[in-house]
Amino acid sequence: MADRFRSTEGLIDALADASFDRPPALVSNAHVTGLGVARALDAHGVPVIALDRAAGDGTESVTHDGLAPPSEAVDFAGAVTYPLDDLDGFREDVEAIVDAAGTEAVAFGCMDEWALAYAEADPDGVRLPYSGIDTIDDVLNKSRLYATCEELGIPYPETYRLGGGSEEGSDGGTIDADALEEAVDALGFPLVVKPARKREFEEAFGTNVVTVADREELEEVVAGAAAEGVEVMAQKRVDVATGRDHSLASYVPPSGVDDALAVVGNAAVRYPLQFGTSCLVETADEPAIEERALAVLDDAGYHGISEAEFVYDDEREEFLLLDVNTRPWKWISLPVAAGANLPMAAYASVTDAEYEPEGIDPTQPDRWVYLRDYLSLLAGDDPFWDQLSGDDWRRLVAGSFEREGDLTTGIYRPSDPGPAAKLFETEFIDREYYCSC
Repeated sequence: MADRFRSTEGLIDALADASFDRPPALVSNAHVTGLGVARALDAHGVPVIALDRAAGDGTESVTHDGLAPPSEAVDFAGAVTYPLDDLDGFREDVEAIVDAAGTEAVAFGCMDEWALAYAEADPDGVRLPYSGIDTIDDVLNKSRLYATCEELGIPYPETYRLGGGSEEGSDGGTIDADALEEAVDALGFPLVVKPARKREFEEAFGTNVVTVADREELEEVVAGAAAEGVEVMAQKRVDVATGRDHSLASYVPPSGVDDALAVVGNAAVRYPLQFGTSCLVETADEPAIEERALAVLDDAGYHGISEAEFVYDDEREEFLLLDVNTRPWKWISLPVAAGANLPMAAYASVTDAEYEPEGIDPTQPDRWVYLRDYLSLLAGDDPFWDQLSGDDWRRLVAGSFEREGDLTTGIYRPSDPGPAAKLFETEFIDREYYCSC
């Protein structure tokens, strides 16, 4: 277990005194998703170095709110320059860390900015278990993603491309006035404005999607996007069937989708209920979801871990592809529990390690719960019927869920108590961690 979250220099010094019998994994960021990845790798003896943006001024070891560092699955934890602030500084920090470790390392970016940063910075000594930056950009660019859906006949929300993107070196982009009029006439209000590239839009607006209620709001948002050179789209607000969101959790090896390791997950409960993040997910037998998601990944030539997100449109009575995340995500522990250790499969693809998945039976469901959010739903004012049984709760309290039953958790595990203890320490004080997952 990492005994502390170190400064960059402190981490380099600590690694200089360590030895590794195999390449360590660099897991960034060091919160809920990073914890899931670390535990998945640690189960196979892979050493883990958790890297995150600095706490405090970054010059010395301080308390860090990320939940991965106190885990028994993490060997070392420390700060690196945040790549969105300084990509060159990030590269230099990672190269210094790898050099101190005395061996190459395998990168796992657990948020878009980290996954993209490892691919774009391409630090010496770091092996990427996923496609390079050009392929990732093709998958993450929703404009290209939806064009691929059209070619492959995969349903997606009704969308109009409005422009707004800029050429390198220009001051901004231009909105296509005709496309804007067409979108307003076809979609009406409210409608959703989405970026082609999520990261650029989030930097400008603090969110990756905006719902606009009228023409004035629409013009304000698209003008702001164009000023930042961000390509945007207008999309119909889908009448989503609550509890029927599905995703394909997969690892596609370099050999292609025919050898993919995949599990479909149903986000049965979100927090908040309608449009929040997943807090109860269960595996599902939905072959069409798997087929459509893998077709998109195959067309893009992507290999690596990914989550392809679908919603069920009540009006159209079919699943629509919303997004593809080319990285691990919050409930990455679910496919691991179901017999598909995606992080380990990815690690093995770029090292000498071997991994053979267990048999996956989609007709025998496994479930994942993020207790912090699930308990908030039970304690809240909105009507919510508990979907866990008395036996589930007894296993959770006793800790026997780790050995029996079909339920796993996002953080709480008695065999690895540090992350849950850290959550209790940070949950009830006026301090907010910068990442929800």
